[in-house]
Amino acid sequence: MVAFGILILGGVTVISVTYPVQARSDLVDHADEASRRLTTMIDKRRFAGRIPAQDGIHLLQVVDMHGRVVASSADLAGQPPLTEARPTGGDSRVSDRVCRPDGCMVVVGTSNRATAYGSVVAYAAVREPFLLRSSFLPAMLYGSAAVLIALLGWAAWFGVGHVLAPVERIRRGLERINAEDLSHRVEVPPSGDEVAGLATTVNDTLGRLENAVERHRRFVSDASHELRSPIAGLLVRLEAGLEERTEADWRAAMDDAQRLSDIVGDLLLMARLDAGVEIGTDRFELGRMVTEEVERRPGRLPVTLQLEPGVFVRGNRLRLARLFTNLLSNADRYGDSRVRVSVRAQGNQAVMEVADDGPGIPQEMREEVFERFTRLDRTRSRDSGGSGLGLPISRDIARAHGGDLWVGEGPETRLILRLPRE
Repeated sequence: MVAFGILILGGVTVISVTYPVQARSDLVDHADEASRRLTTMIDKRRFAGRIPAQDGIHLLQVVDMHGRVVASSADLAGQPPLTEARPTGGDSRVSDRVCRPDGCMVVVGTSNRATAYGSVVAYAAVREPFLLRSSFLPAMLYGSAAVLIALLGWAAWFGVGHVLAPVERIRRGLERINAEDLSHRVEVPPSGDEVAGLATTVNDTLGRLENAVERHRRFVSDASHELRSPIAGLLVRLEAGLEERTEADWRAAMDDAQRLSDIVGDLLLMARLDAGVEIGTDRFELGRMVTEEVERRPGRLPVTLQLEPGVFVRGNRLRLARLFTNLLSNADRYGDSRVRVSVRAQGNQAVMEVADDGPGIPQEMREEVFERFTRLDRTRSRDSGGSGLGLPISRDIARAHGGDLWVGEGPETRLILRLPRE
């Protein structure tokens, strides 16, 4: 706004300075043309009467070298010479500005030594317009500029205030929101403009933040619960072991410690995945990795393999092996009699499926099982130590590699992994 005002005032100043100069220059040129024409008219003859107007100029005089008016137009009849200025220094032209009570005029004279009147100077005068002989033009320009700047200032104040009023309401709404209660939302103006879009985006962000905070709270609560159980069990075993020192107590204590170590390891892995740690660039055959992991980790149920050779992927082999073993342990824990693992290529993707013949996962729970510390109530009785972190970790690993993991359709439990095929 300040820059625009400076620009307007600068333009007004330039106009106020340049307009009089240019206007007087035009008047001089007009008078000069009439004066030159007048000198050619008296080369061979004198005027029988008054000098006729030339190009609309009515103020004309012919003055001899003694300062006498030897011919004039009707408007200057009986009047003395318009000016005392004479051409000097070999110049045949002279210009002057003459002011009288009735106004100012620009006078241009052209000398001619060989005329019917002898050596004379022919003068032509043009009256200056009102805007040149008064201060009205600068006053009008600066006054108009002041009014324009005032109107622009008011419009800017009103417009900015009108635009920023919803923003101020959004700011006040955000002030009321704190980490303890993220359920509040800011007001969305009905204008449908960018400010309304901003308010909608803020509300969406608050919603995601509220969900993240709620997940974090649940995570902390569930982690505390999951850690409390093995720690309490471990303490009980150790206290009992101080007196009895039986092998069963020490073995149970070791199991509790191992479960505690597994949970802590899962938590650390999830923290690294959340931080976006590099996934690696190993290239390996997915079917061979499955074979090696199945041979290394014998389970409760037999595993049937259907592996298509030549299905290569690129990524962190240890992480993807962890993903597969999580799926395999889940199937082994909840299956009834068998586990089936298949690997195949499908277009530019590698597909791995781990299925078991257990009770399956209800349709409404097929996304919830990927939430942290989620376990199905009806399978808890068969749970031999799962923490509810295996499937969330597996999905995070899959998505970090540009793939995804989900529960397939069917009465059986089918966990399907898709990864970009190398």
